[in-house]
Amino acid sequence: MEEIKKTKKEPKRMSKEQVEKKKKTIIKVFITIVAIILLAFVALIANDYIILDNNKKTNLVINNRNVTSNLKNDIIIENNVIYLSKSDIANFFDKYIYDEKESNQIVTTYDKKIATIGFEKNSITINGSEKNIYAHAIQKGEVEYLPISEMKDVYDIEIENIEESMVITMDSLDKEQKRAIVSSNIPVKSSTNIIARTVDRIQKGESVIVVSSDKGKTKVRTENGKLGYVKTDKLENEYIVREAMEEEKQIEGKVNLIWDYFSKYASAPERNGTNIEGVNVVSPAFFYLDEKGNFKENIGNKGQAYIAWAHANGYKVWPMVSNAEAATESLAITSDIMNHYEKRQKLIENIVNVCVKYELDGINIDFENMKQEDKNMFSRFIIELTPRLKEIGLVTSVDVTAPDGGETWSMCFDRHVIGDVADYIVFMAYDEYGVSSTKPGTTAGYDWVKLSLHKFLQTEEIEAHKIILAIPFYTRVWTTDNEGKTTSKTVAMKNIDKVIPDGTEKQWDDTLKQNYVEYIEDGNKKQIWIEDRDSLKAKLSLIKENDLAGVGSWQKGMETDDVWGMLKEELGL
Repeated sequence: MEEIKKTKKEPKRMSKEQVEKKKKTIIKVFITIVAIILLAFVALIANDYIILDNNKKTNLVINNRNVTSNLKNDIIIENNVIYLSKSDIANFFDKYIYDEKESNQIVTTYDKKIATIGFEKNSITINGSEKNIYAHAIQKGEVEYLPISEMKDVYDIEIENIEESMVITMDSLDKEQKRAIVSSNIPVKSSTNIIARTVDRIQKGESVIVVSSDKGKTKVRTENGKLGYVKTDKLENEYIVREAMEEEKQIEGKVNLIWDYFSKYASAPERNGTNIEGVNVVSPAFFYLDEKGNFKENIGNKGQAYIAWAHANGYKVWPMVSNAEAATESLAITSDIMNHYEKRQKLIENIVNVCVKYELDGINIDFENMKQEDKNMFSRFIIELTPRLKEIGLVTSVDVTAPDGGETWSMCFDRHVIGDVADYIVFMAYDEYGVSSTKPGTTAGYDWVKLSLHKFLQTEEIEAHKIILAIPFYTRVWTTDNEGKTTSKTVAMKNIDKVIPDGTEKQWDDTLKQNYVEYIEDGNKKQIWIEDRDSLKAKLSLIKENDLAGVGSWQKGMETDDVWGMLKEELGL
């Protein structure tokens, strides 16, 4: 047999390029390992020993948020009094803070309080009551400052000046506060990242304020006022120090308001023994400004019986306050009141007093025919009225017209501010073609109502849950004579069919979502855009579609009987 020889296989030699590549790979691995070790070491040091966050100036923490970087001016501390600039208070507490030039005071409102403070006297007036304090407003150059540490009752806050850490904390008393006990000595980190600077150190047994928790980390505020993160499992015995205070709404679900109008020469209607299906708010014409601008009431025994009837049926009573008498005499009367702080306050005091006297549930401000240049001052009136009513648990509702219109009818309202401040803004979605129109047209076409409502929501940026859509229980009969002159008269819904001649054909307009009739009478052309159950139902669909607060109806006594069940059904009451 042939002998088989075994040979040893020679190893394959690497090229020079391959050798260099392998060296680079080894170096990269080595550098990565060293970097990981260094990172771990730095993390260990940062976690246990290094504190980098020493304040260089006083920090301000409001409701567990460090707002120091948002301050427009420095905080001033003099004689243990903490001062914030007016612009910073506007930023954090009251965007409507106001310089009252006549009396050289600053007027500020917050939730249920309106306060005035001057620059000389150590006193403050809160909701009409004056109290002594240890400071007053001051001016540094061009900047006005308020002694916020003396105004805790105004803004409903508690304040602590932690001098050691140069932190001032301010906490709203209506917000929930939770605390927990630290189970071991731990650092407080600036973020939840692996490497983060230490902002404070806390010892076993110390208490911290719990801000929020997520994925094993809890944001806390230490006794030094520092905000940062700790491991959630290092906290124990969490407890609530203060419950959140939630404001109860008067009306659960949608508002269904009806205006009950009667003139100053008449008395409140007799409603005993009756019930209005689905209604939960009534607004009788109890209060008005007379031709001299004086606040007047028209209640009497019949009005008190009306209030008793409403409450017995479970209705809230938000009476109207109207300037109709003053407005018809002169625009100057309402203007004079709006432009003087003392006169606004006198009117507000009168409103508050009658609300308490007659145990009312709210007010409906129905001011019309005002100067365009008084728009901001009317807003001031609402800004100053609302906290006074809130203090006693009452609702402020304000009637406004559509955004586009005349100077004294439409341009006199700042709808955004009113909608922001008041509990409800009531869009009077009627008189698209009103009594002063020289051209015939609908009282409230669906397309116009929808477009105007879009402006309330989008252009004016009013929250939907504050908007009450007001609908008409009336229409107008338009008459155009042979010379082309047009006039109109108001007709209640319930009387429309009595006005239209027998045999007149109604035509449905799907754009306006109304029936329309046209006929000749005594040689004159008659036109009616009819408000009925169908036209109102179409407008009511906008409430559900946009999740509005509810409906208001003008006025009781003009309706047909079939509207009440429809309103109740459409509103889900």
